[in-house]
Amino acid sequence: MTVSPTFWLYLAVMAGTTYLIRLIPLQLFKRKMKNRFVFSFLYYVPYAVLSAMIVPAVFYETGSIISASVGFVVASAVAFFGKSLPVVAACSCLSVFICEAVRQYLL
Repeated sequence: MTVSPTFWLYLAVMAGTTYLIRLIPLQLFKRKMKNRFVFSFLYYVPYAVLSAMIVPAVFYETGSIISASVGFVVASAVAFFGKSLPVVAACSCLSVFICEAVRQYLL
């Protein structure tokens, strides 16, 4: 199997992009951060990115928006009360399963 020259170009561009995304913040923030605003902003970035990736998937992975909403509400409620991630995931999955079973039974 031969690899086209454009593949190597794409690979080099993506490798450079990935490297720069990791290098630029390290170069910008060499010293200890003293600005509280920047520190608090960077503190919440991982949570925002994780939410942006997970929340859309939650509503499109089940058979209906109703069971997805039920799972989301249950997961939010269980997490609010301080349970661990496996417990939150298990409760959410169980609630979606029950909701889908009821939906299949009624339809």
